[in-house]
Amino acid sequence: MAQRLSHLPVIVDPSHSGGRRDLVLPLTRAAIAVGAYGVIIDVHPQPEQALCDGPQALIDTDLGELAQVMTDFPALLGKSRAAAAVGA
Repeated sequence: MAQRLSHLPVIVDPSHSGGRRDLVLPLTRAAIAVGAYGVIIDVHPQPEQALCDGPQALIDTDLGELAQVMTDFPALLGKSRAAAAVGA
């Protein structure tokens, strides 16, 4: 809906919207599925020591799975990676 109301790209923040690390990847998939242009993800090498947003921050070992989602999931929806990157 937001994309229909604006000419600006829609970026989704699955880290803050879920508030928990285990929800970030499923919410990223949901964002891609509804046509988001991109995502903003909290990352911290030691989330338990983060001054803020630790519970929702991915750690470096999660980044490979995030990259896999961002690379492979658009194709499952019938979008090319390039098209997904521009919201097509």
